[in-house]
Amino acid sequence: MEGGCEASEDYEAFVALHGPALRASAIPERYWGRLLHKLHCEIFDAGEMFGIMQVEEVEEDEDGDDEMQEELKKKPNPGNELCYKVIVTNENGLRADDPNSIFLIDHAWTYRVEHARQQLLQVPGLLHRMANLMGIEFHGEIPDDGSVELVLEEMWKYNQTYQLSQGTAEEKVPVWYIMDEFGSRIQHSDDPSFATAPLFYMPQQIAYTVLWPLRDLETGEEVTRDFAYGEMDQLVRKCVLLPWVPADVLDVSCSTPEPSEEHYQAILEENKEKLPIGISPPVYPKSHVFRVYTDLQQVLNNLKHPQFQFTTLEAEADILYNFSHFKDYRKFSEERPHVMLNQFPCENLLTVKDCLASISRRAGGPEGPQWLPRTFNLRTELPQFISYFQQRERRGEDNHWICKPWNLARSLDTHVTNSLHHIIRLRESAPKVVSKYIESPVLFHREDVGMVKFDIRYIVLLRSVRPLRLYTYDVFWLRFSNRAFALNDLDDYEKHFTVMNYNPDVPLKQVHYNEFIPLFEKQYPEYPWQSVQADIFKAFAELFQAATAKPAPLGVCDYPSSRAMYAIDLMLKWEHSPPPNGKKVMQPQILEVNFNPDCERACKYHPTFFNDIFSALFLDETKNCHVTCIV
Repeated sequence: MEGGCEASEDYEAFVALHGPALRASAIPERYWGRLLHKLHCEIFDAGEMFGIMQVEEVEEDEDGDDEMQEELKKKPNPGNELCYKVIVTNENGLRADDPNSIFLIDHAWTYRVEHARQQLLQVPGLLHRMANLMGIEFHGEIPDDGSVELVLEEMWKYNQTYQLSQGTAEEKVPVWYIMDEFGSRIQHSDDPSFATAPLFYMPQQIAYTVLWPLRDLETGEEVTRDFAYGEMDQLVRKCVLLPWVPADVLDVSCSTPEPSEEHYQAILEENKEKLPIGISPPVYPKSHVFRVYTDLQQVLNNLKHPQFQFTTLEAEADILYNFSHFKDYRKFSEERPHVMLNQFPCENLLTVKDCLASISRRAGGPEGPQWLPRTFNLRTELPQFISYFQQRERRGEDNHWICKPWNLARSLDTHVTNSLHHIIRLRESAPKVVSKYIESPVLFHREDVGMVKFDIRYIVLLRSVRPLRLYTYDVFWLRFSNRAFALNDLDDYEKHFTVMNYNPDVPLKQVHYNEFIPLFEKQYPEYPWQSVQADIFKAFAELFQAATAKPAPLGVCDYPSSRAMYAIDLMLKWEHSPPPNGKKVMQPQILEVNFNPDCERACKYHPTFFNDIFSALFLDETKNCHVTCIV
């Protein structure tokens, strides 16, 4: 064995553990044996085969695109660009059928985006190495904010990503990494000579990038890879490659009409939901005592109403109130149509962010309604988004955006940025939507901090779809940022986010709704809360009318035995009403709709909360239940 390395671990065990990842990355099997050996013995032998060459790219002074010239001038080192290439230096060249033609690339920096700034400032030598790798001038030893900002912007040309498939929600947040100087110097080509893929090597718990040839190469030929690997659509390729190949897509329409019926059908199939058959609504005598089966501890602890009794036998329940999602409504409707459920078929059209944006276009056309920030699905609407971004940029309009995963809660893997490159690259990790960041939020004055962002959570109750019956709970909840708001420090969580109750180290500011209203009216005397709330309820009504306007799977399913409680999070933003009055108005902005929200605060301060919810949903009893009918 080379270098005195002990015999490799068992090849079969390696394939059992890593085979799925190797196949998913399309790494040819002929390389697996040598790959295991190089991983096990930590052999980095790329230097024997390749060399890095510095090339001076002379810019052509022809009548190039003026905008391109402008873009190039903005680069950290304009003029004749020093560019690196990786070439085959081995005198015998390299053969693709040689089992040894597979190479490990080390990772220079691995991090999660929210920690990047802190690490650049604190990890000795990191900023220096990154600035060198990216061709950014960095003088001196002490990290300065200017250099850090440049690295945070330029890094989106070098970043690669992977995600761990096991672990908590926090651990599944995508990891970004930058390959070492060798890997980072490999340039793009539409006709690449090599492929790369990240591989997490379990025994050492280390991620490497694996490099292998797609054809034979002679000495002196360049090593390239396709930065838009797997993307066939020419327009989408152009968009994906924008961080490296500046281009504009202003000729693409930024209109985003509602997706086709097939789109919704595909979502239904992906969710593995089976729609119910038609049934008559269940009828129970007025004094009936309902048996409730639930897996929610908050319900078990707080539902005390005499007309509801808990059962541990699902089979004998009249009401199933579950946190986990029902899938087979068909079976329910055929076998137990009288059993009431706390969920609607196809309610994910409200609770998943890309679907929420799609169905809302029924209320506001291709641009979306006034009460929803302009939203694009990065997977299916990337060219439209880039066109819209570039048009706003050209008009000098604010271009701050917030990128969110389709279905992670608690602000995980959520990014605020005004960097187009950043947004384009985020698309490579989990599926995301990008929404216009609210640049002019209505703020709340906190004596200890100043003017901060806040959001409002309402609990809404969907009693039925046909006819549409929607209620809201009379208590609402507030969440505040911990630092004064400004459109800077976009990675400062406590300035730009309001979700503080999941981090034990961060203070949580509590203000109850009945204390908030007089404080709000004192700060904004021209905006009585009653009229602000009327606009909020109008937005809720329009949202649910849009969500139920079409039959399932294009809308929330009209299943007579379903009832549901959702939490709607929203903010208020300043807008000017149309002339002649042109007065500033507070426009509600719906941020998300949550299924089965955490009701700990509700139960703590309003002990009758679940009695009220159950009475309104299952007994049709809305008097003295602290609910207001919206529709």
